Amino acid sequence: MPDNTVTLVGNVTRDPELRFTPSGAANASFGLAVNRRWQNRQTQEWEEQVSFFDVVCWREMAENVSESLTKGARVVVTGRLDQRSWDDKNTGDKRSKVEVVADEIAPSLRWATAQVTRNERRSDGGSPRPAPAAAPAPTDNQAASAGYGYDEEPF
Repeated sequence: MPDNTVTLVGNVTRDPELRFTPSGAANASFGLAVNRRWQNRQTQEWEEQVSFFDVVCWREMAENVSESLTKGARVVVTGRLDQRSWDDKNTGDKRSKVEVVADEIAPSLRWATAQVTRNERRSDGGSPRPAPAAAPAPTDNQAASAGYGYDEEPF
């Protein structure tokens, strides 16, 4: 079964641009530069290639990205490739573009540190979600088989 998953590590090339659809869904897009560097075995010279990608994210992630990322930030992006097409307004020509639609975006911690602030989960309308109903406490046998005590989180 074919899979369309891509993971990229690179630097943000432009600050995220936050927009909203007519129905109110947040959408953010930004550029990502991915560098590949290798040593040429014949010349012993270092060579480099840069690839540029447009990254799109939606809803809460879009709002978090617009508040968190700036040009130059090094990030890890996991998502899928998506091709979209449109007619050029000026020439009428058919245009197309491949973008990365992000499922997850995270800071790269290879050469930096990050402090994560957890946001309250929201529904599609942007208002906080009601707290989930408390699950019944597992029995001592269930807790022991799961490897954690009945009064602690399983993660």
